[in-house]
Amino acid sequence: MTILFLGIDLAKNVFALHGVDERGKPALVRPAVRRDQLLEAVAKLPPCTIDMKACSGAHHWARRFQEFGHTVRLMAPKFVVPARMSGRRGKNDAADAAAICEALQRPAMRFVPVKSTQAQSRLAVHTARQGWVCARTAVINRLRGVLSEFGIVLPLKAATVRSRAGEQLDTVPGWVQTVCRDLLAELQRLDERVAAYDEHIRLMAQADDRARALMVMPGIGPTTASALLASIGYGHDFANGRQLAAWMGLAPDQYSSGGKNRLGRITKAGDAYLRTLFIMGARAVLAAAANKHDRLSRWATALAERRGYWKAVVAIAAKNVRMAWAMLAKGEEFKPMA
Repeated sequence: MTILFLGIDLAKNVFALHGVDERGKPALVRPAVRRDQLLEAVAKLPPCTIDMKACSGAHHWARRFQEFGHTVRLMAPKFVVPARMSGRRGKNDAADAAAICEALQRPAMRFVPVKSTQAQSRLAVHTARQGWVCARTAVINRLRGVLSEFGIVLPLKAATVRSRAGEQLDTVPGWVQTVCRDLLAELQRLDERVAAYDEHIRLMAQADDRARALMVMPGIGPTTASALLASIGYGHDFANGRQLAAWMGLAPDQYSSGGKNRLGRITKAGDAYLRTLFIMGARAVLAAAANKHDRLSRWATALAERRGYWKAVVAIAAKNVRMAWAMLAKGEEFKPMA
């Protein structure tokens, strides 16, 4: 059996496989493969190119399939839908596997880097920290909502809520005091948890030479550096820094036709967590630029005056992404602009 490309539709218990030969003809069609049979089925195949959607468990399966000599590619799920809709009606696992196999063969297809176990373990720390941050925000909003029902409206700033909520406990009924005290206690617990994970991330970044080199750049701290390294490694999956910036969704969307180029807002595609970290770093760079006179600060300040605050922030974030790629992929050092 000659199989050149193999598409696998991942699931929890039952998987679908669709393989084609060098002529593009179906050579393997298995619409139902149990989880405990998948590795055995793939191990029996000659080395080929396997494609899967980048969903839960995809990186684990990619690493296992690579052990058998296969080349593994992961793609964003949104790229599978157009391939499935071309010439097919309805959605099922077999159709998804065939669409994945078809999308794999497109020359302009973009893929997601396969992460190592170390990279995924580091990203797990970031994921857990982000979960604690979201839970903390929910507690703050719940506390503000409870107090607002009794005429106590607190501002959005988290530090102000922490300080003023306790001062207002004597002005609300007894049961509301119980609720607010429990919410404040939960808020303190989450603050401690987030601080602990911040320390975990700081230690990870300090132990990595590449992360320490990235942190020299303005706007990149331990969280951004460690998350970037865990997500893209050395950045060799991207041809240049602009491609990485586009992968993060920092490139403008195009509405061009008839020879007229129209650029819209940024696409916000790709990794939302990384994009958020770079945007937050860019805001810090722009805030500090007002008191500095180096070339980068002068450029950032002039851009904000000419094009507005948010466009300047996005431009700084995109520039930082491109410079970070050059440092990782080419081994260059950050050179401050005089």
